[in-house]
Amino acid sequence: MLFSSVSFLYYFLPVVLALYFLAPAKYKNLVLLLASFAFYFWGEPLYSLLMALSILSAYLHGIWISKAKNQKLRKTALVSSLLISISALGFFKYYAFFVNNLNLAFGSSFDPLNLALPIGISFYTFQILSYTIDLYRGVVKAQTNIINFATYVALFPQLIAGPIVRYATIEADLTGRKHRIEDIAYGIQRFVTGLAKKVIIANSLGELGVIFSSTDEKTVVLYWMWAVGFTLQIYFDFSGYSDMAIGLGRIFGFRFPENFNFPYIARSVTEFWRRWHISLGTWFRDYVYIPLGGNRVNLVKWIRNVAVVWLLTGFWHGAEWNFIIWGLYFAVFLLLEKFALKALFKKIPTLFSHCYLILVIVIGFVIFNTDGIGNAVTSLGAMLGLAGIPFISTETSYYLSSYWFIFALAIIASTPLWKHFAQKATEYKPLSRITSFLQPAIQVFLMLLITGYMVDGSFNPFIYFRF
Repeated sequence: MLFSSVSFLYYFLPVVLALYFLAPAKYKNLVLLLASFAFYFWGEPLYSLLMALSILSAYLHGIWISKAKNQKLRKTALVSSLLISISALGFFKYYAFFVNNLNLAFGSSFDPLNLALPIGISFYTFQILSYTIDLYRGVVKAQTNIINFATYVALFPQLIAGPIVRYATIEADLTGRKHRIEDIAYGIQRFVTGLAKKVIIANSLGELGVIFSSTDEKTVVLYWMWAVGFTLQIYFDFSGYSDMAIGLGRIFGFRFPENFNFPYIARSVTEFWRRWHISLGTWFRDYVYIPLGGNRVNLVKWIRNVAVVWLLTGFWHGAEWNFIIWGLYFAVFLLLEKFALKALFKKIPTLFSHCYLILVIVIGFVIFNTDGIGNAVTSLGAMLGLAGIPFISTETSYYLSSYWFIFALAIIASTPLWKHFAQKATEYKPLSRITSFLQPAIQVFLMLLITGYMVDGSFNPFIYFRF
């Protein structure tokens, strides 16, 4: 079930909200847990059992870790939990990849099974891993109430697309959260903003991607439109879902971490990755990079640490070689910036470093968005005019005239300008009274517009379902 669907917005969510706020405090987590499993069961009936078993395994291992009498038993319990969680993720997400490559390399004929990927497995597995590791480290205490623990793992607002919420972040909220009108109002505003980013901008740009894939009259300009369009689409698609998750979480009394901070205004790849998918980046930093030694090791080991983290980051996104190359591609630029470009950026105008970043990101997302390395090379060659196709055509000109507005809207909305002006308007006393009425009116208008988009069109993909 997508957040950006009529069934979720006008059937599922109102029922859940009504039941949740009518329920006594001691039953609110149970309502959320049942709602979360119903949400997941809607799209993944069989794999709901897998998620339930993963939750039970992590819960029991958490008890084991907390009650182990010595360090050796604690470590045994941790390793057992990690092996079970990683094995489940590895089997369902990566088994076919390894078998297909094994067959290709040795001419064998093992069955890749081609199992459907359980939705959200990468996200809830990483949440479970962070819980057991933090418990072993003494950062958190074991959750002995299985309803509360299962609610943490399965909480539907962030179940399928994150942000990756650590147990330590919402440990207190699971049992002692408060519900304030200000938080509910903020949650609604944040949810509607994310929904607008997803439905109005991301889906419109996604339609251009479908047109690009289906047309036989490709041009250099159309390739660039497709590449830039996807770069914007994936941002509004994913950050929109993160906004919706954070908004829903706030309505239910939880404070989820921010996941995006206007990454396209960055001036380096290093800064970009501090702003993009923040919860994933900090997860790899705290549970992989730092345990490997971080930057407190010699040069060779530090380069190894960076390469390992970015290989895993790429592989986390999908079981294909282009995702691995994509991760290592960014590792190369991070190393280049550390050893050479960082000093250069201090000497050149900001505009040039920003243009460098955008070009690197667009090329990176071409690698990310293509099916196989060969297609990525072909697409990049076409963008450079090396594919023997026209620079522009009448058809491409038509698409330019049709999509220029959505591109302009997306570019402006990907910067903090709109947020800055909105904040200034609320702070300016003569306008503060007007904005207090205007803000909810805008949200109502957006909901009507979004509903019209959803009812009128059937194109409503979500890119991160793949991961």
